[in-house]
Amino acid sequence: MAKTLINLFLKSVELFPENPMIWEKTGEKYCSTTYKDSLEKVQQTAAGLMQMGFKKGERVILLSEGRNDWVFSELGVLFAGGINVPLSVKLQEPTELRFRIAHSGARFAIVSERQLSKVMNIKNDLPDLEKIIVLDSYEEKDDDLLAITDVRASGSKYLKENADECEKRWQSIKGDDNANICYTSGTTADPKGIVLTHRNYTANVEQARALFDVPDEYVSLIILPWDHAFAHTCGIYTLISAGASMAAIELGKTPLETVKNIGKNIKETQPHFIMSVPALSDNFKRNIERGIAAKGNTVEKLFRFALKVAYAYHGDGFRNGKWQGIGLLKPIHNLFTNIIFSKIHEQFGGRLGFFVGGGALLDVEYQRFFAAIGIPVYQGFGLTEAAPVISANKPTALKMGSSGMLVPNLEIKICDEDRNELPKGQKGEIVVKGENVMKEYWRNPEATKDTIIDGWLYTGDLGYMDNDDYLIVLGRYKSLLISDDGEKFSPEGIEESLIGQCPYILQVMLYNNQKHCTTALIVPNKQAILDRAKAEGWDLETDEGQKAVITLYVDTLKSYQKDPHLKKMFAGKWVPSTFALLGEQFTEANRFLNSTMKMVRWRITQYYQDRIDYMYTPEGMDPYNHQNKTIVNRFVD
Repeated sequence: MAKTLINLFLKSVELFPENPMIWEKTGEKYCSTTYKDSLEKVQQTAAGLMQMGFKKGERVILLSEGRNDWVFSELGVLFAGGINVPLSVKLQEPTELRFRIAHSGARFAIVSERQLSKVMNIKNDLPDLEKIIVLDSYEEKDDDLLAITDVRASGSKYLKENADECEKRWQSIKGDDNANICYTSGTTADPKGIVLTHRNYTANVEQARALFDVPDEYVSLIILPWDHAFAHTCGIYTLISAGASMAAIELGKTPLETVKNIGKNIKETQPHFIMSVPALSDNFKRNIERGIAAKGNTVEKLFRFALKVAYAYHGDGFRNGKWQGIGLLKPIHNLFTNIIFSKIHEQFGGRLGFFVGGGALLDVEYQRFFAAIGIPVYQGFGLTEAAPVISANKPTALKMGSSGMLVPNLEIKICDEDRNELPKGQKGEIVVKGENVMKEYWRNPEATKDTIIDGWLYTGDLGYMDNDDYLIVLGRYKSLLISDDGEKFSPEGIEESLIGQCPYILQVMLYNNQKHCTTALIVPNKQAILDRAKAEGWDLETDEGQKAVITLYVDTLKSYQKDPHLKKMFAGKWVPSTFALLGEQFTEANRFLNSTMKMVRWRITQYYQDRIDYMYTPEGMDPYNHQNKTIVNRFVD
């Protein structure tokens, strides 16, 4: 049997026909669609496309929020022998959307009503795009628009009259046939279309499931965008392969309202695990701490003491705290779990066993925090070109601060700039080889040639394998800081650490381009500053009050020179010597964040070049300079 996503799905339909596959909130409660009923929707979608003349190997755009029709649509395209091109709903620029649709050569687009206007605004400049299939009711009048209900209705009739032809089409799909074209964020040039085959996905599902046991009764609320490689493989297809179920976030009237639904949706769906990225982990941690603080000073002090006990109990995870005297700590740790941490578990639905972390580096302090409260984050590493999982921590093998152990059936080597393999423990580019490695970049042979050499994928990420065979990821090569002596360093670890250490930092980007010292652009947590100023009686319109605020950041940076733990983690030359406080947050709207919530460093650098240059002047090297004071003064407004 061919190792395709089609057969992966059909096997689970056979084994778990009555299991709920997808939970979606309609009205006041979540309702489920079984595997058997999902198959019917998928086959109707596929047959509807075939009835419209859709041919094997053709492309379809999928632009929609996460929901049951997202999965039915993708599988429908695959059953029809097509290639699905999932796009992020966060794409706002018409040029960005137009490039992806035109470059893929898609004949059809499947879109939600909320995303329809984006496509309609550029439709006349897309000669290859023939039909737009809408997942909801719509008011737009256009001959090229079709409702998904009509497509499935015609597909149902076509399926009955042409059952053999339909069966033949989806049985003709092989493992090396293309399944998806996933476009990169395009932060430095035109985005690249990553071609992933059916076998790329099924191989990575097998690798992921070798790390984590996923029983068929498991539920996961998929908070990340469904086109996100991490959510796509580790969420949708890993859950389907296990006969388990996924749940969609309840859509609000606005994106912000949708985000606000996450907390109540977690309680309603009671997930067994959640896929997380650093930004999401940070929000969860802040909300937990805010809730504890609201209960008063006594409860907060008890919580902090309970955390200290739990930190000692768990250690770094690798030794599981045994060297800390686990026998003495276990009773008191269990007590705190029952009286404090269990209440936090209830806020997460009561069944949440763990988070699976990916997307970027996660500061070890976050890992210690979530392990302490009893919902560990098993951090991993991957990229879309590897479908995406390369390594991960797991319940039976955890080492905080690492990205875990390599998935099975994957080779790895660490290479220098000349692509020579380095010994274990030395830092270099992470290079991998396995069945999960992408086929190519769509219509971009040069980029493919530069990235895949003799079957090896050059990831562009810096890291090394430690003596215990855990992968330590240090960050992107393109993000490296370069000092005046030519030494290079990845800033992401320090940036995550600074956000974790200082509640007054919302976002931070380090800078050093062959300079004598490192500097930082800091987005202050305005509300936290105003709360502290109110508690301390600081007047932010006075020089004294402004200096008091700036000192919060100065003291944080000094702690990296004094704290033995932080000094060991980060060499002093890479800790910022000074900083510029910014008045604007990094967002997708100002294009300082891409659709995967990663900083677009070149754009931030370009926009704030004057602030960066000022920091390297004698006046700017003093953090109490007039520019920082002015930003603090504006908090009052």
